[in-house]
Amino acid sequence: MTPKEAKRALEHLIARKIPLFLWGPPGIGKSSIVAQIARERGIGFIDLRLSLLDPTDLRGIPFFNAQIEEAVWASASFLPKEGEGILFLDELNTAAPMVQASAYQLILDRKIGEYTLPEGWAIVAAGNRESDRGVTFRMAAPLANRFVHLSMEASVNDWRSWAFERGIDERIIAFIAHRSDALFAFDAKSDARAFATPRTWAYVHEILASKPEPELLMPLVAGAIGDELAAAFLGFMLVASELPDIEAILEGREAKVPSDPAALHLLASALSMRITQNISAKKLSHLLDYTLRLPGEFAVMIIEDLRARGIELDHVQSWSLWMKKFNHLLRP
Repeated sequence: MTPKEAKRALEHLIARKIPLFLWGPPGIGKSSIVAQIARERGIGFIDLRLSLLDPTDLRGIPFFNAQIEEAVWASASFLPKEGEGILFLDELNTAAPMVQASAYQLILDRKIGEYTLPEGWAIVAAGNRESDRGVTFRMAAPLANRFVHLSMEASVNDWRSWAFERGIDERIIAFIAHRSDALFAFDAKSDARAFATPRTWAYVHEILASKPEPELLMPLVAGAIGDELAAAFLGFMLVASELPDIEAILEGREAKVPSDPAALHLLASALSMRITQNISAKKLSHLLDYTLRLPGEFAVMIIEDLRARGIELDHVQSWSLWMKKFNHLLRP
């Protein structure tokens, strides 16, 4: 399922405190989605990387209580004691079998040793698939049977929506629109250390924002997404010089229409990102006038981005003319 579908499914089952296991390749945002749900609900979030723990870290350590003359378990300090939240067991299937066995009791009984998980806390686990070239241990059937299993894949449409909201560099958004295969380019058979994922494209955004010297740009970007995609992306960036003045378009002044598809992708992303909720109807009308001169797929790309962000267009003067020309291209 797509990230948006996975998020909706998680929200339903987290509310019912049903244990979930989210499967997916590396770098597509599994942990980010769970953390986002916690933020939106205003509840706690604890991220435990089980691959870094020993069995005693989760179970706690026994000690002798002289007052009652019995051995008791000192529970782990990082486990929640009260309130509501999500206990996220990341990399569960990369943890050693003994750690998985400790987690099994926590998931099965919501307790381990002397510790009991508070009623308001839900358990979500995540891990990479066995085919993803990572070190994994097969989960025991009783442990696997305690979860509802969801499989998540990268989605260009979901990522574009996220990227617009986060202010990701418009050149990256445009490149992914131009090369949808570039969003996630993981090959389990390859020995390459760097490869493109939604996570590493966020690194590229930070690299560009740091404004490195020209001679450093290629090795830095290649270090995030690999040599081949880095060369393609940096070549794509060169077409930015062909773009018309965005402000001239919104002001209704004369502006050329690029002929290069890469430049059109970049232009469509740049125009979409420039539009905010408080933009004037006059500027929106000028934008629609300009899109009437674009190839249909790019005109529709801009409008679908705006509609996805809740930008109202029905009141704009040029809207009826735009619909007459391009309505048949819009997705239902």
